[in-house]
Amino acid sequence: MELILLPEQLSVFQIESLEQLDLSMKPLFIGSTADELSIVAPTKSVPTKTINQEDGWRALKINGVLDFSLVGILSKIATLLTEIDVSIFAISTYDTDYILIKETNLSNSIDCLRQNQYVVSEK
Repeated sequence: MELILLPEQLSVFQIESLEQLDLSMKPLFIGSTADELSIVAPTKSVPTKTINQEDGWRALKINGVLDFSLVGILSKIATLLTEIDVSIFAISTYDTDYILIKETNLSNSIDCLRQNQYVVSEK
């Protein structure tokens, strides 16, 4: 399985309103619930006013379209990274999954994945 390292540094943050965002930026992940408005976006595009913010994330995209009937793909990656004490922030889209890893853990994470037969390439 191939994972593609996205080039941009990402931030996970909360904001009051979507009006604070340029909705054309990419990548852009929005989670809107009754309790919060959480965003994942390039660090360079984070609004100046946030409720909470954590910088220093990088994303690995699972290459290809994943059928909804497939099971265990994200779980396997998470388990491998858990074994080296790396926590993840996972995001799923209609087509695929993204695994966010803190930049400080990126090199060790990529090494671990490669040692377990994953191909990790850069976009």
